[in-house]
Amino acid sequence: MGIAWASQTPLIHQGELKRKTMSLRTRLLLTLGLTLTLLWGLAATWLLRDLHTQVELTLDKRLAQSARMVAGLMEQLPPEVWGRIDHDALTIPPIEGLACQIHSPRGEVIARSHAEMDDILAPGEQGYTYRKEAGTTWRVYTYERNGMIITTADRMDERDILLRDVIKVAVVPFLTALVGSMGALWLGVLRGLKPLGRLRNTLARRHPEALTTVSLEGAPSELRPLILTLNSLLLRVHKAMVREQRFTSDAAHELRTPLTAIKTHLQVARRVEGEAAERALSYAEEGVARMVRILEQLLLLARVEGRTAFEDGEACTLEDVISLAIQDAATHAETNRIDFSPVFSSAELEMPRELAVAALRNLIDNALRHGDLTEPVKVTVELQTHPSRSWATLKVSNYGAVLNDETLANLTERFWRSSRDGGSGLGLAIVVAIAERFEGALHFKRPVQGGLEASLILPVRPLSVTVR
Repeated sequence: MGIAWASQTPLIHQGELKRKTMSLRTRLLLTLGLTLTLLWGLAATWLLRDLHTQVELTLDKRLAQSARMVAGLMEQLPPEVWGRIDHDALTIPPIEGLACQIHSPRGEVIARSHAEMDDILAPGEQGYTYRKEAGTTWRVYTYERNGMIITTADRMDERDILLRDVIKVAVVPFLTALVGSMGALWLGVLRGLKPLGRLRNTLARRHPEALTTVSLEGAPSELRPLILTLNSLLLRVHKAMVREQRFTSDAAHELRTPLTAIKTHLQVARRVEGEAAERALSYAEEGVARMVRILEQLLLLARVEGRTAFEDGEACTLEDVISLAIQDAATHAETNRIDFSPVFSSAELEMPRELAVAALRNLIDNALRHGDLTEPVKVTVELQTHPSRSWATLKVSNYGAVLNDETLANLTERFWRSSRDGGSGLGLAIVVAIAERFEGALHFKRPVQGGLEASLILPVRPLSVTVR
């Protein structure tokens, strides 16, 4: 029951995550859709407001022009017509939605289009005004010329019908364009996000143990950084798995021999007595010590290659590193074989002290073990200062036989040992891993007089240097 519940928990969590998280497609559609709708709505409001104002202004101008036109026509009437006007008012043919009435200087109606609209067309102040009669609102314009008062009027409901027709003509294409834009936006977002769907399907079809990189073929430029980052992650995971498998294989292979030897010596010690038992126990202790050294070296190498943090918060000066490395590598008798003069006391390495000491200690230990026992091991320091970064070169050299090319090529291989080597075969491999972790390097040189010179290049903080 516990296993079943544990297996269902991620599925439940994913379901809740899907419900709480909005998809990128929905977010894009909502954001762009609402933005377009808001912008088009504001533009439409602005357009309709201007359209309404312009229509009203145009119709008002038509009223004024009608009044001026009537005034001009009245002035051109022949005298006999004016004589008849004195007796009867002229009748102007009515126009749908438009009314007109003319008053003489004496206030008499001399011409009209609607006899029943005396109140609406009565003379008033010049200019525009609104008048209402029988539930109908009129827009009225009064104009005076040479004593004559011309009054023209428009029905507001007729104006409203005209305005609605104009708005309809303007809004229908507008709405069509808006709907078309939304459709184009939907199709564009769906089409634009297809590469994400293909990438998701590609990753979903991959085997859980497949750590090969994802192909960049056909990927848009926006997805390339994501795929490159994913590929970088896959490579790091692959390297981590390789390191784990290699560590397991190396540990199983290298620990089998000392464990077998320890078991054999303990069995011998159980069966014999006296000096033979003591010797067997001594051999067993040596096997345990060798196994401990191998384990320590393997664990250190795994930590260095696995990018485990080593920060100890302490300053790491060259003099301290060299002193500690010499103390760790040499016994009391071997200390006299090491030739070193302290320099660059204030120069600080840009790396943890633990790793710097371990790297230099392995070089010194290797030089002591494989050099001529009657000759000293020399440790020297050189400092190279550059505008971008400074480097310290720690050189460890010994005297002895000249190494051949094959031996020199195999020095940094894991578990490679020379015929006279009693170590773990990991010392120089650890030095290379430490140097590479901090962008340094390890180089070997064969001096003419024999032996080997190892140059360990490590980064130095850009500080002032005091030479003793």
